[in-house]
Amino acid sequence: MAESKSCGCGEHLTGLPDIDFSTFVLSMSSSAMVNLGEAPDPSSGKIDFQPALAKQVIDVLAMLQKKFHDGLTDEESNLLCEMLYTLRMKYVSKAG
Repeated sequence: MAESKSCGCGEHLTGLPDIDFSTFVLSMSSSAMVNLGEAPDPSSGKIDFQPALAKQVIDVLAMLQKKFHDGLTDEESNLLCEMLYTLRMKYVSKAG
């Protein structure tokens, strides 16, 4: 089993089980399928084709594929870490 590395971005604050990369990709893929009108929206039950949203999710997955292949620059890594910390703090503040 691989050890989880911490970047010090406050990931311990969520209190939720760890998410692995496969779960994340499947979640994003499900979102794309909903936006493609291939599956009902879980919140409304409606089937709605939203090509701009579907393209955005597909583009995000493509970007992740490229970044994992090419690697993040130090600047990108720092930005990601800072954004995650800020968003987590805001979430904790609002969600209580």
